Amino acid sequence: MAEGFARAYGSDVLEASSAGLAPAGVVQPMTKKVMRARNISLDEQFPMDLQIMDLKRFDLIVNLSGCELPFTPPCPVVEWAVRDPIGAKESVYEQVRDEIESRVIRLVLDLRRLAPQPKPS
Repeated sequence: MAEGFARAYGSDVLEASSAGLAPAGVVQPMTKKVMRARNISLDEQFPMDLQIMDLKRFDLIVNLSGCELPFTPPCPVVEWAVRDPIGAKESVYEQVRDEIESRVIRLVLDLRRLAPQPKPS
């Protein structure tokens, strides 16, 4: 969800990638459904393992796992305590979606505020 929102709302200030400590085999159908309700398709996304990511290319990691990372990353880490909705009712997926959307919007706005401003010509 976070990657989908980040790509939709913040592509001007970030390049999003998503990975997990113990990723599922597929993006859950209910996740896809609640994201489609926000006009965001996750059809091209698939769960990736954090171990295969080249973390040196990242400026920030947002950890939604609720677990401490098993390594010291080469960049700052922001912890977002967000419930894992897997196995829950659709309403829980919607609540989690809305919380993640709000957090991603705040992050994008912060990044825009911190981005270097072009000099007037």
